[in-house]
Amino acid sequence: MTTLPAHTAVTGKTVTKAVLFHELGGPEVLKVEDVPLAEPGPGEVGIRVEAIGLNRAEALFRAGTYYYQPTLPGSRLGYEAAGVVEAVGEGVTAFAPGDAVMAAANFDFGVHGVYGERVVLPEDSVVRAPDGVDSVTSAAMWLTYSTAYGGLVETGGLAPGDHVVITGASSGVGTAAIQTALRMGAFPIATTRGEAKRQRLLDLGAEHVITTDSEDLVKEVKRITGGRGARLAFDAVGGPRFAALGDALAPGGTTVIYGTLDQRPVQLSLNWPLTVHAYANGALTLQEDFRRRAAAFIGSGLTSGALEPVIAETFDGLERITEAHRLMESNAHTGKIVVRV
Repeated sequence: MTTLPAHTAVTGKTVTKAVLFHELGGPEVLKVEDVPLAEPGPGEVGIRVEAIGLNRAEALFRAGTYYYQPTLPGSRLGYEAAGVVEAVGEGVTAFAPGDAVMAAANFDFGVHGVYGERVVLPEDSVVRAPDGVDSVTSAAMWLTYSTAYGGLVETGGLAPGDHVVITGASSGVGTAAIQTALRMGAFPIATTRGEAKRQRLLDLGAEHVITTDSEDLVKEVKRITGGRGARLAFDAVGGPRFAALGDALAPGGTTVIYGTLDQRPVQLSLNWPLTVHAYANGALTLQEDFRRRAAAFIGSGLTSGALEPVIAETFDGLERITEAHRLMESNAHTGKIVVRV
């Protein structure tokens, strides 16, 4: 094993600070505690975390409404982080101490959650950070852009000239999807519930914005597309409103659902023929070839300026994780929330 200088040791044991929760609930259940830190074993990488990117899935997991349950007490939390390799285990050749890396968000975050000062991850759950990109930007980047790229391009087959409806467009993934669609030469149609975020989404590059609380989604999409309908819909919500997305598509269109913010049963459109993909970024990111393609797409997009993570707010210190989660649940932000460690 290759290492950098040792971590802090307390009472003879190597420990680190991490965010845990011992019961289901709101942001207040999150606690910063000292936890044991093992040296990386074979095929593992030890990382000093510099910044953490928050994701809606973590709020659902903390509340017990995610698609898998935490093991309590003492569950970890967190999919996305950026930092520096401190140590590598036996057999690891892709990374070395000093490398800037990101968590690939393809693990059970109740076990490997990255809300902490230091973490140990499997080698295939680590991605090299783009050259010259700071840790806050890196923490806001991988999961959002790999989801947008994987869902829109690799799964949905987005092509130049396509109209794509993007729900939850003010989220981190939503803003990444707008930029990804533009980079592919497509036309992003963003949806948001009210008027408050309309101008911000237009400023971020959305060709059109539909406010679903006051406008009819299907009628507006048909109007925008000259009666044809969109070729693709990219959805974070699910629930009964999922049917309207299918209704808004051209014949033979595709919907890609990557989240279920609405916990009610998903209703399907009868606008057939229709293709529905249930997209799981974590499963796809386990594939080395996908990680390579996604990293190339994201890295080149950052270099060209076509991709630029939208950061809503940055909080300093793990002790502000509860405050950061409250902001995430307020839905008042646009883009990604980052906690600097």
